[in-house]
Amino acid sequence: MEVGRQKRPEIVIGPFGESLSLRDLPKNNMTRWVIRRKAEVVAAVNGGLLSLEEACSRYDLSLEEFLSWQETIYKSGLPGLRISYLSQYRTEHRARQDKLDPAES
Repeated sequence: MEVGRQKRPEIVIGPFGESLSLRDLPKNNMTRWVIRRKAEVVAAVNGGLLSLEEACSRYDLSLEEFLSWQETIYKSGLPGLRISYLSQYRTEHRARQDKLDPAES
């Protein structure tokens, strides 16, 4: 008997309020990441369905890539996961950084 180890949930709430199980998650050979799939993986990790390490391994993601999805959802919601939104956000962020740190440019 294992002590101190929590049982993993079988179902978590997905990004759109639906139930997500391991079967409902994107396939592990995903090459095209749309908003819904990214959000489902983040919800699975946040809900304990997958560990961060399992998600990165299963979907061949870097830690930075996953954490950027998670942070984007937190800051901007699901629309923030759009590639065009991320490009715009990064451009605006760099412009703000240049204004704050002109010596580093």
